[in-house]
Amino acid sequence: MQIQFNELTPELFLKKYWQKQPLIIKNAFKEFTDPIDANELAGLAMEEFIESRIVSCHNDTWDVKHGPFEDFSEFGDANWTLLVQAVNNWFAGVNQLIEPFTFIPNWRIDDVMVSFSTPGGGVGPHLDQYDVFIIQGEGKRRWRVGNPDASLQQLLPHEDLKQVSDFKAVIDEITEPGDLLYIPPNHPHDGVAIDHSVNYSVGFQAPNPQELISGLADYLIDNQLLEDRFDDSQRKTTSAPNILADDDVTLLQQVMQTAISDKHVLQDFLGKQLTQVHHTLNLLVPTEELTWTVIESIFSEGETLQPVLGLKCLLINENDHQAMYANGEAFALDEDTLALAHKLTSKHPLTSDDLESSFDCLKNTQLLTSLINKGLWTFE
Repeated sequence: MQIQFNELTPELFLKKYWQKQPLIIKNAFKEFTDPIDANELAGLAMEEFIESRIVSCHNDTWDVKHGPFEDFSEFGDANWTLLVQAVNNWFAGVNQLIEPFTFIPNWRIDDVMVSFSTPGGGVGPHLDQYDVFIIQGEGKRRWRVGNPDASLQQLLPHEDLKQVSDFKAVIDEITEPGDLLYIPPNHPHDGVAIDHSVNYSVGFQAPNPQELISGLADYLIDNQLLEDRFDDSQRKTTSAPNILADDDVTLLQQVMQTAISDKHVLQDFLGKQLTQVHHTLNLLVPTEELTWTVIESIFSEGETLQPVLGLKCLLINENDHQAMYANGEAFALDEDTLALAHKLTSKHPLTSDDLESSFDCLKNTQLLTSLINKGLWTFE
């Protein structure tokens, strides 16, 4: 599945549009077929471990209800939207919608949210702090997208909504199946369903400094790193003990900067932080731990190995730091296991023929055995 960019290459898209201006591509996906239908989406919204909500508006009053849901009849025939997070963790066809956007690094991609709207359904004009590609599935929706505008007012129609006042649209289009809309961060937008409509939102994670610094602090504590007190051996007398001097601020700033100046520490932290999945994964942990002998026999039967849906994994390949990260966990590598890790983190299905060259190395078979027994990779 590929985007029909026509003359707009991924390189040109990144240069001209990415985090700069919104874009709509009509018929971006030829003969688009929905990988999930409304009934299947409703079934997911009935599960406790899946994040879902219904946004409705009747008589100019907005309401938000959070799942799981047992019945949808109370919402009527119009003016409501069901939104389900991380559907790519449960439906392979939805997970494949990420593939066209892999010209952007995997760690930036968060999940695929799927929404089903009745006529008139939407969530109101609002802003998001992240990039999103929206693929139109079944039905039609009118989309209005504006440019960042500091004069927009935050509205409070409901505590769970982040709606803003009306805005001047630079895109005002009706999307049909296969159309693609890109919305950069902080661009106001509003989508209203014209008929029963399904949308697929490929969202991107963009950690802010608060999240990164907080996560790094937790990482240092968990790993008992950088516990030594700062060096104050060059202290000079002061005539103003009640003043926090610039020299002391600089000294303490240097202490804190030490945490990010150690490249190995930072790489390991980021590898774990950026592969954490924010929604439930369907980890397929074997009921009994498998030995390599059993795993090899499964391969010999022609079974295909693949990562569980929605898994986040990364590879760091530096001279002094080689590691694979999956689901927030680190797996040490060396020259013997690096080629295998490249194949695994590509997240493509792997047969015994694909992996045959890895089977003669004990380190490789140990890595495969560990990943399979953790439920991170599984047989089709």
